[in-house]
Amino acid sequence: MSSIRAARRASRTAVVLLAAASLTALAACGGGGASDVAGGAASAGAADGSGGALNLYGFSVAKTGFDAVIPLWNATADGKGVSFQQSYGASGDQSRKVVAGAAADVVSFSVEPDMTRLVKANLVANDWNADTHKGIAFGSVVTMVVRKGNPKGIKTWDDLLKSGVEVVTPNPFSSGSAKWNLLAPYAVKSDGGKNPQAGLDYLTRLIGDHVKIQPKSGREASDAFLQGQGDVLLSYENEALFLEKGGDPVEHIVPDQTFKIENPVAATTSSKNAAKAKAFVTWLYSSEAQTALAKVGYRPVDTSVLSQFSSTFPTPQKLWTIADLGGWKSVDSSLFDKDKGSVAKIYDAASK
Repeated sequence: MSSIRAARRASRTAVVLLAAASLTALAACGGGGASDVAGGAASAGAADGSGGALNLYGFSVAKTGFDAVIPLWNATADGKGVSFQQSYGASGDQSRKVVAGAAADVVSFSVEPDMTRLVKANLVANDWNADTHKGIAFGSVVTMVVRKGNPKGIKTWDDLLKSGVEVVTPNPFSSGSAKWNLLAPYAVKSDGGKNPQAGLDYLTRLIGDHVKIQPKSGREASDAFLQGQGDVLLSYENEALFLEKGGDPVEHIVPDQTFKIENPVAATTSSKNAAKAKAFVTWLYSSEAQTALAKVGYRPVDTSVLSQFSSTFPTPQKLWTIADLGGWKSVDSSLFDKDKGSVAKIYDAASK
């Protein structure tokens, strides 16, 4: 059995164990929410529900941000008394759950295609991204997380291909963060898509020779890395900052060239508390919310707030964007389609 296939089994086992631990912790705390085994434990908000309730489905790494902003919104007139039921997990999995019938009022995904899935299902309005910030309430950049002291001397994308270097990154067919992680070196090596084969050649070597495990989500990838797996973790900058602030023996590198992460948020059309859901999403763009998000490591889309955190968020020499590669519709089809995408073919070849 290949190492990647073995890792898939190990990852599935880890998901079950993590879910069981979440159930135990939830019971011990007397939480009011149900557990979502595939997506992580859900938890009830601190508000008393006198203002209604909102169900939030988000990608795993977004939890830190919402933990910071929800109490602040509860202190506003619109948010007073509104309780939150929260579920977090791999972005693609969360999106599919909502399409399958999970009752969501607010959705926060890692990548736009997971939102597009809901638009096609008439669960999110067609104009969800018609505002100034195109439905992106916060974001990040792709970083490399290494062990304290950087023993392998990792600084560049080429360093990931050094002999003996093992890289941890989630599976791109469940995790949005994995797509961002792979798009960063792809954009660098293909010169923004001008030479796609060069980008694919790099990914072939990275995935085939250096990616040994494939966790389902960005948070599960972090857990695996902290438990001793791999030499480098590809992750969101905000997740790297979260790990460092938590005292974990890691540090992160923002490469000279990397990729801009844009995380979409929207209220659903099926919400039973639509006015509050829309008010909450709108409030995420306020200076108060943007500042709170910045303090926990997310790059705010409000440039005036971003300018106040220049020491936290370094400016790469080149920050590639999804627009540079032709947009998500083109990228998702050509690279990440499970049947014909180039990245899917690379993963299939690596698993044989």
